[in-house]
Amino acid sequence: MARYTGPRVRISRRLGVPIFGYSKSLEKRNYPPGQHGPKSRRKVTDYALGLLEKQKLRYYYGLQERQFRRVYETALRRRGVTGEQMLQILETRLDSIVFSLGFGSTRSAARQMIAHGHMRVNGRKVDVPSFAVKVNDVVEVRNHAASRQLAARGLELSVSRPVPDWLNLTKDALKGTVMRMPTRQDIQPLANEQAVVEFYSR
Repeated sequence: MARYTGPRVRISRRLGVPIFGYSKSLEKRNYPPGQHGPKSRRKVTDYALGLLEKQKLRYYYGLQERQFRRVYETALRRRGVTGEQMLQILETRLDSIVFSLGFGSTRSAARQMIAHGHMRVNGRKVDVPSFAVKVNDVVEVRNHAASRQLAARGLELSVSRPVPDWLNLTKDALKGTVMRMPTRQDIQPLANEQAVVEFYSR
């Protein structure tokens, strides 16, 4: 899977939110990039607003456009509010679960752990970051010295980030269980998911 390797602060400035985490540079220059700086005034259309919200979620979860579009189409086929279903799909991806449990200090680190075979789901090795985790599934670190050392390091770096209520983490065993599906209140998205739904339904 292709991944974004360009300038991260530039993306955060363009979208107006710290997509890739706190940055001192973003705090100093909290306006869009460009030669006109903070004086730039652009007319923002409804289409542009929808695109902006979509890009926020896409970059935050580290998905390519085709993958993100597939998430929307899957959510559209499910019963319930499409926007909330879309957020649930994104949050219950294996890479999101590994990140939320703290085994990976960043989403990209979580994806790398999975791709390198360090994670197991219900006792079986899974190396696909987009794997859909379900309620009562157990996500654990492989019982190997290198894997456990990597996860322990991730937990140290993620100590300031609380584990969501819908997940249960057992630190000593380096495993976590999905207790229930997350709600919108649990997720607290940094973008307006309804605007994303409207953007795709044009």
